[in-house]
Amino acid sequence: VQLQASGGGLVQAGGSLRLSCAASARALRVYNVGWFRQAPGEERNFVAAVTSTWSGSRPSYADSMKGRLAVFRDVTENTVFLQMNSLKPEDTAVYYCAAALSDRLCTTVVDCDYWGHGTLVTVSS
Repeated sequence: VQLQASGGGLVQAGGSLRLSCAASARALRVYNVGWFRQAPGEERNFVAAVTSTWSGSRPSYADSMKGRLAVFRDVTENTVFLQMNSLKPEDTAVYYCAAALSDRLCTTVVDCDYWGHGTLVTVSS
């Protein structure tokens, strides 16, 4: 499956952004989908994930951002959104969506099978 993340941009501290992860071909509903971010010079880190529709679309979040995020699927179940609120300058990074099948939750880099190109989020102070 090919993934495409979009929705990044420049936002002031305290603002919000909604990122989208869309899939080509096979429906995204069968995949566990994860969001990760990578700041310059840093590792790619987990942000949020949602299980497949068949597994109940259960969300999970990184502790560092919990309370400021919501991850959910659209009604067609072929797009996954990441709503980010109360953004901080330290949230500046390239954000990636990824997907995995079966029992891998895609909450770590090694557990994801497919990756999209990232979308840059810049939060100004």
